[in-house]
Order: sequence, then C-alpha cells, then structure tokens
Amino acid sequence: MNYDKFRYEQAKKLQEAKKKQTTVETKEIKFRPKTEEHDLNFKIKHIKKFLGQKNKVKLTMRFRGREIVYCQTVGLEAMNKIAAALEDDAVVLQPPKMEGRQMVMFVGPKT
Repeated sequence: MNYDKFRYEQAKKLQEAKKKQTTVETKEIKFRPKTEEHDLNFKIKHIKKFLGQKNKVKLTMRFRGREIVYCQTVGLEAMNKIAAALEDDAVVLQPPKMEGRQMVMFVGPKT
C-alpha cells in the first residue's frame, strides 16, 4: 500500500468533516435597568439576528451603584419582557439569575 496515498486520503476525509461541522457561538448583549424602550427594542432586533444565525445569546443586565436594590423588581421585569418578546424565535436555556452585580439569562434558537 502506498503510504503517501493513504495520508492524502486521510487529509481529504478530515477536510470534508470540517466543512460539514457547525460551530455555535455565544453572543452577548449588555444593558442596564434604565435602558429605554426604543433601545431595548433595538437590542431585541439584534438578538433575533443572532438567533437567526443559530447562535446562543447571553443577556446581561448590569446594576451599578444603588440600582442593585431594583434587581428583583425592575431587573426581573425587564428580563421577562425580553423573554416574552423573543418567545417566537427563542427558547430560554437559563432563566434570569444573579451573578454578583449582574443578572444573566441565556437564550438559544428554536429548533
């Protein structure tokens, strides 16, 4: 058996396997509890674009200073509002939870 031919065929098989594989990236969208309605809608549009590309999206709401007092009211309300807006395009992989001074939620594309 010709070893060079064997190595060539192995390289071709690896190249074909790489072509067919897909990578799922995690995109991140950051916002604050005081983010206005229009800006929130704009960010939702970006999230839908990322989901259309079959990427997961990490939604991060950062609380600065005394805003941390509103994490369970305003913060959770905003996260639920975003989840409701993405209901048709996304599935919530991880519900909102606090990680230090920021609230994090993961959404992924519907299959």
